[in-house]
Amino acid sequence: MSITSSLNAGISGLRANATRLSTISDNIANSATYGFRRAHTSFHSMVIGSGLAGQGAYSAGGVRTSTLRLVDQGGALIGTQNPTDIAINGRGFLPVTSELGAQLQDGTAPLLLTTTGSFRQDADGFLRNPAGLVLMGWPANEDGTVPPNVRDNASGLRPIQVGVNQQASFPTSTINMAVNLPASETLPSAAGDPSYLSVAYVDTLGLPGTLDVSFQPSGAANSWRMSIVDQGSGATIGEYDLVFSDAPGTGGTLASVTPVGASPAYDGTTGSIDLTIGAQQITMELGAIGETGGLSQRGSTFSPAGVTQDGFGAGNLIGLMIDANGNLDAVYDQGFRRTLYRIPLVDVPNPNGLTALNDQAFKVSRDSGSFFLWDAGDGPVGEFVGFALQESATDVAEELTNLIQTQRAYSSNAKVIQTVDEMFQETNNIKR
Repeated sequence: MSITSSLNAGISGLRANATRLSTISDNIANSATYGFRRAHTSFHSMVIGSGLAGQGAYSAGGVRTSTLRLVDQGGALIGTQNPTDIAINGRGFLPVTSELGAQLQDGTAPLLLTTTGSFRQDADGFLRNPAGLVLMGWPANEDGTVPPNVRDNASGLRPIQVGVNQQASFPTSTINMAVNLPASETLPSAAGDPSYLSVAYVDTLGLPGTLDVSFQPSGAANSWRMSIVDQGSGATIGEYDLVFSDAPGTGGTLASVTPVGASPAYDGTTGSIDLTIGAQQITMELGAIGETGGLSQRGSTFSPAGVTQDGFGAGNLIGLMIDANGNLDAVYDQGFRRTLYRIPLVDVPNPNGLTALNDQAFKVSRDSGSFFLWDAGDGPVGEFVGFALQESATDVAEELTNLIQTQRAYSSNAKVIQTVDEMFQETNNIKR
């Protein structure tokens, strides 16, 4: 009897709108939740019978619903004061793990995904968000470089843990000798006074050292002897005969560099020599033949102002920073930074197929497809934004409008049930 199908259709309408009301209430409740993705209810008609045109009787099939979390639709980014507040400008997810997973440092920590997070160090040095999720990344080498890692599984990822009281130093690896020698001292009438220079460096233990460098005119025009002595040991670690060009266009640049005795060889291509001080090797860049930027000989003034070295003494950790490429750097009070981890961005073919979990976390599912770990800015993924969080994707005005529509639809379906009840009453009255 079609009147019975009308009753069932009205009941299915009540259920459907109650489901929509649930998603609306969830969206509104999370309108201030960072990284929240709104849920959406879709309505689908149900057909009972053949569905062919021209049928004499019609039975109401009613309506069914399906819910979907719109993971691919994010909110706006807002600025914060915490350098490890992380948002993503574009597509992609942050790799995180659970509190229990943070104890697994062998590549077996379960991979969860989140869209944004305010991460801070806990008592053990783990970077956690307020919900307890721990950020994961690829560990960097001691020199700050990140080795290649597999991209289609999480075996290379580790929960990020940074020692609160750690110290670090950068031993000197390169000294740039952008020094100008006085050409006037090599003239026949000159006194031939030497020029002296002290160059600081940092050894492998983070301790300071000094190289005493002397430049002695050798008696011939445009010719010098350079001696390099380690002040700590008193040993001469290199001697070189330098000849400078006086040709038009290249005047003042190096014409030749000749090692004296067993001194390390000079590489004319790179313009450098490799000095060995104990167990440490330092590349001293003198400049290539005929090129500017290194040792030069011009005028009558000795100018050592261009000498630089890349080492830093031992420093204390004062903070963490993340750049647009996902490099998590430790910042030290000596003024240098060292990359500790690189955080990849996780992407899946169908973000809306991810399984939603508590605390704005997601898990890869069959519907989402398998994940891939991208470097930020590569492929389809966006870039990291530090000092930022992503707001909730809920539009409160839109949800309130949907709430009004749902309320009216619910009332209408209730009216259908009331009408069917009255019709049943009329049917019962026939017997009387």
